[in-house]
Amino acid sequence: MKEKTMLRVGIAGAGYFGRFHALKAAASKREELIGIYDPIIENAERVGKEAGNVPYMPLDELLDQCDALIIAAPAEEHYRLAVQAIQVGKHVLIEKPIASTLEQADHLIELSKEKNVVLQVGHLLRYSAEQKAITERIKRPLYIETTRIAPFKPRGVDVSVVLDLMIHDLDLVMAIVNSPIDKVDALGAAVTSEFEDIANARVTFVNGCVATIAASRISLKTERKMRIFSEEGYLSADFMEKQLVMIGREKGLPLPGTNGFRREAVKWKDHDNLEQEHAAFAASCLDGAPVIVDAVAGRNALEAALAVISSVKESRERMQASGLLSSKKMSF
Repeated sequence: MKEKTMLRVGIAGAGYFGRFHALKAAASKREELIGIYDPIIENAERVGKEAGNVPYMPLDELLDQCDALIIAAPAEEHYRLAVQAIQVGKHVLIEKPIASTLEQADHLIELSKEKNVVLQVGHLLRYSAEQKAITERIKRPLYIETTRIAPFKPRGVDVSVVLDLMIHDLDLVMAIVNSPIDKVDALGAAVTSEFEDIANARVTFVNGCVATIAASRISLKTERKMRIFSEEGYLSADFMEKQLVMIGREKGLPLPGTNGFRREAVKWKDHDNLEQEHAAFAASCLDGAPVIVDAVAGRNALEAALAVISSVKESRERMQASGLLSSKKMSF
C-alpha cells in the first residue's frame, strides 16, 4: 500500500488564528487545505479566498473529506469540535487551551488513544528558536521570572489573560523545570473585559524551583522577557530583541574578578513558529513522528492556568473580605 505524502486538512474557525492556520496549510508542502468551516459563512469564504480559493464547507462535510482538523475556534468550542473530529477518526491540531476543563481534557486524551489519532496542542513557543536557545543552556533552573505584556487588543478577551497569554509561559516554564507544580499564589484584575486582563503568579514546583510569571494585555508597550537562575549560571533573555546573555562557566568571554565565570551573548534568528508547528503535525500524522506538544502537555498547561485563575479568585475574595478591595470590578 502506497504511503500518503499529503495530509488533507480542514480548518474549523476563520477568525484571527484560523486565517494564519489557513495560510500556512495552503503553503505547506505536506498539507492540502481542502475546506474551511465557520458559523459565519462569510468569514470562511473570505479566509478561503485569501488562502487560494479554498471553499467553505459545513462541518460534517469537512470531516467526511479531511484527514485532519485544525481547530482555531473560540476556546469554549475546542472540546466540542475536537470530540466530533476524533470520534470519526480524524487527527486534530487544537489551539490552546486544549479545553475548558480538566475533565474535558482527560476525555480528549482517552478518546484520541481509543481512536489512535494524533492530538496536538498549539503551544507555539515549543517550536521557537528562543526555546531551543534556552533549553540548550539551562538544565536545572532554580528560579525563573517571565514577563509578557502588550497593549490592549479586542482579540482574545473571551477568556482570562491567563488562558490567552500566560498559558504560553506556563507551558514553557513547565517544560524547562520538568517537575510537577506544588503551589500557586496569584493576583489579577479584570479591567476592560469580564475576565482578568492582568495577572501575576508565583508558582512553586515539587523540586523546589520557583517561577514568577506576569502577563498583561492592557500595558502601554509590548515586552517579553525571561530571567533564569540555575546551577549552570544566570540567563537573561529578551524575546523582542531576539537575544540572551548567559553568565556561566562553560562558554563566552572571561569576566575578570569573578572566579572563572564567563559571559556569553547570543542572538538567534527567528523562524516561522507556526510553519514549524504545521510541519511537526504533518510529520506526526503521516510518518508517525512523536508529537512534540501532545494532549498531556496541553492538559498540564491547562491545569496550571486554571490553578492560577483559582488563586486569583481566592486572593480577590480575601481582599474583599478584609475591606482592602471593594466588590466592584477593579479599574485604573
